[in-house]
Amino acid sequence: MTARAPAGEPWVENLTTRLRSRLQHLVPPGQALPDRQPAYVSSWIYVFGVASLAAFLVILATGGVLALGGAVWWHTSSVGRFFNSLHLWSVELFFAVMVIHLWGKFWMAAWRGGRAWTWMTGVLLFLASIGTAFTGYLSQANFDSQWISTQAKDGLNSVGIGAWFNVLNPAQMLLWHVVLLPFVVGVITVVHVVLVRRHGVVPPIDSEEQRS
Repeated sequence: MTARAPAGEPWVENLTTRLRSRLQHLVPPGQALPDRQPAYVSSWIYVFGVASLAAFLVILATGGVLALGGAVWWHTSSVGRFFNSLHLWSVELFFAVMVIHLWGKFWMAAWRGGRAWTWMTGVLLFLASIGTAFTGYLSQANFDSQWISTQAKDGLNSVGIGAWFNVLNPAQMLLWHVVLLPFVVGVITVVHVVLVRRHGVVPPIDSEEQRS
């Protein structure tokens, strides 16, 4: 028997039904966490997307630890320096594997088969990540961040955004780096992953699936 909502509360069942229906429209049943993939996915070129996602999760975790201790504590604490190193190298790995992923999908023409938005969100994610990394360099609270900010100031002023994006304001740059830009990157990442799960990974150009 199907359980019914308590009398006077019909919205409980309706809300659940609507949410389930909407999720099924976003990702087909069985595609959210599939346990089988086509044989061509065993190629190394398909590894770098999930490697980028794994590195991004490490970035969020280590960045959260750094944010808990304040703006400069990683310069004076051995624990802070450890997490700062983890954060730095996870960012380096993130960009390395993401560039390989981006170029690999470019040469595979990953926008085929109705995947144009999947490709475009990936490009937007790359651009947003560059801005996030840039504000991270400006938040180091050392000579490097001062030099980078003074070099960037004239360039940003020349395009008319210096008043809104003040690279000489370390508090503003820290806010952009810790809150605003990671939120943007996170949202685009979720949209990108949902699109991948919805349309599936792109097959090689010469695969049987592509010819059929």
